[in-house]
Amino acid sequence: MGAEPATGVEDLTLAELRLALAPAIADAAVFDGWSEAALDMAAADLGADRDVARLAFKAGGHGSRAMEMIAAWIEAIDQSMAAALPPAELAKLKIRERIQVLVQYRLDAVQGQEEALRRALSIMAMPQNAARALKLGWRSADVMWRLAGDTATDYNHYTKRAILASIYAATLTVFVADESEGKSETRAFLERRIDGVMQFEKVKARWLNSERETFSVTRFLGRLRYPST
Repeated sequence: MGAEPATGVEDLTLAELRLALAPAIADAAVFDGWSEAALDMAAADLGADRDVARLAFKAGGHGSRAMEMIAAWIEAIDQSMAAALPPAELAKLKIRERIQVLVQYRLDAVQGQEEALRRALSIMAMPQNAARALKLGWRSADVMWRLAGDTATDYNHYTKRAILASIYAATLTVFVADESEGKSETRAFLERRIDGVMQFEKVKARWLNSERETFSVTRFLGRLRYPST
């Protein structure tokens, strides 16, 4: 027997259908890759029309249908993370704990889908997909920092997101190959990377402390020319 049509699935917009299908596509991608076969299987599971599902992931510009499916998967994780970890709950934790909890949520969300993730990372690493991949990583980092309560609008806004995106990307590469019990190697790696960033932030804060002596280029050059005795 075929799958029973999901209630209201026919009323979803294409954008809504993309996100609804994304988790099931990732499940199927473990075996079929990010292919039309995976998309068709997800549509059947959801009870969606196959042709409409394919239309929802129609490639645009220089992008591919595979990248459209991967992008929807990442966005679906962004949304589920935001629903599960609202700012009010995260506010009870220290900043480093907030970031660690957010990244760990994303890792837990894809556990069991390592092969789908490995294939997605390979597709995203292709030259034609690099710019899109960077934007997706930046967006996820932005979502995490906003959930963590970051309100920076100066250059810190950009540096924080760039650093977090790099930490997350590096952690994913460890995660897909981690066969330790409970992904303990990945957890340890993530903790070390976050600890490193926190140390960097402390050093940066000392240098940018408004109460410290203001550095004077003129005075510095003067001391080089006329050293004190």
